[in-house]
Amino acid sequence: MILSLKSKGSSVRQDKTDSRTKMQIPIVIGVTGHRTIREQDYSVIYAAVTKELQRLREQYPHSPFVMLSSLAEGGDLLCADAAKELGIPLIAALPREREDYVQDFGGEGKARFDRHLAAAKQVFVVPASEAGPGSSSLRNYQFRQAGIYVAAHCHILMALWDGEPGRHGCGTAETVDFALKGSYNPASGMCLRSEDNAAVIHIFTPRGDHPGQAAGTVRILGNRESVTQILGRTDDFNKNTALIRSSGTSRLPEGAKSDSVLTKMDLISRAAGILSRKAAGLYRRILALLAAASALLTFAFLMYDEAGANRMILVCGAMLIAAWACQRYARRSDCHRRYIEYRALAESLRVQTYLRYAGSGIQAAGLFSWTQQEETAWILDALLALTVGETPKTGHDIRACWVEAQREYHREASGKAGAKLSTSDRIVNIALILSVGLYLSAVGYELLCGGLIFRPALTVTDVELWRTVLKILLGTISAVTLFIANYYGRLSLPRVLSDHRKMERFYASMSAQLERRGQTEELLAILAREELTENGNWSSYQRDNTPDISL
Repeated sequence: MILSLKSKGSSVRQDKTDSRTKMQIPIVIGVTGHRTIREQDYSVIYAAVTKELQRLREQYPHSPFVMLSSLAEGGDLLCADAAKELGIPLIAALPREREDYVQDFGGEGKARFDRHLAAAKQVFVVPASEAGPGSSSLRNYQFRQAGIYVAAHCHILMALWDGEPGRHGCGTAETVDFALKGSYNPASGMCLRSEDNAAVIHIFTPRGDHPGQAAGTVRILGNRESVTQILGRTDDFNKNTALIRSSGTSRLPEGAKSDSVLTKMDLISRAAGILSRKAAGLYRRILALLAAASALLTFAFLMYDEAGANRMILVCGAMLIAAWACQRYARRSDCHRRYIEYRALAESLRVQTYLRYAGSGIQAAGLFSWTQQEETAWILDALLALTVGETPKTGHDIRACWVEAQREYHREASGKAGAKLSTSDRIVNIALILSVGLYLSAVGYELLCGGLIFRPALTVTDVELWRTVLKILLGTISAVTLFIANYYGRLSLPRVLSDHRKMERFYASMSAQLERRGQTEELLAILAREELTENGNWSSYQRDNTPDISL
């Protein structure tokens, strides 16, 4: 009876884990390696691969891992064996159709290839990234495209390599260069990899005599610091998805849910949107608390300075500590960055989702501006990781679900932003009117009772008391006016309103273009690029609005 209950509980926990995993970005380990590994080196290299995979999983414990491999004989199969032992799922990105590719294998190699292929999470033939083979053989061209695909779609590349330059344009050395330098010629767009946002785990795998270096020696090539940040922020996002109980209703049209890649992208996009809104709420509360602490600090200091209320100096200290604590909490919670970047992830994934639904092979990551690639490299990597798989075979009309839906969204959002802007203007104007009113009252008081120019017309028993009261009120209201204006200024409401209005007009224009010209790859690229650019612009100006004591 007890065993039965444990089994049931284990099943429930597994279901919850699987549900969370669906909202997580997988960390993709790409693989490239020599086809021939010396027999005496095999166990050493296998141990090095296993150790590196375990290290990565320990370092990023909240993320699911997958291995992306072409399953070529030698290094690829060795890494697949290690992944299987560690329970890491495999995605097989084949250079050509299985019936042709299997001819490369013989004996035990063929048996291992078949076993891994049968157990793989996905199996597909990679699409070409470059134009046709030209003077190169078709076989070399196909292996080259597979190397480009693996290098472009992984977070980190594991290379079982002797460090020597390549000779045929399609081997391990070239794949390392694809990852670190983007040294290929895409048929369209730009290379997505550079040494600034990529790293290679080089496991030394000799093919001949190398007396100066031991087989299995590990070193990191590329930008270790940048990739550590990319993986860290990916793991941080995955950790935060555990806070989400439900991701809400799917935005995918009917008929799209049969595509597992689409459904996963949609799910993660919605999860990112929820996390962004949570972070935005915390960010705005911190801004409000900083503004309130600043106003109270001003009032307390004026009471101390003008009214001689000595204990108010303690209130000043308390407000300074409160403001410091708010700023520190803002930094520790990282709410400002999460607010911006999780929204950028949600929007980018939504664009990629609709491109795929339209049947397009356009990569949203390839439309990122250079600034977006530099500032949010982890989002670029997430897009590439989540699009691993076959390109869509059928397309759907996206005018209603994308263009018209976004037009309506921006119309409603501009109305809300306009209302918020009106409210902020009204509050600031009221505070300003109060400041002006108090100033005029102070001037009038000085003219009538304080002898500013003429002899006092009215006699007041305690001139200094009322003068002090007016000073405190005027100073406090003026400070409140400034802090309120600064608070709303950091929300960038005029810019947000302008952006929503521009995008509403853009989608209206695109709807007309689609009606007139039909759904072409050119129009889809324009749609995606403009939306990503708008999102990049929003992210850029929001980055300047950090919550700090300068408020």
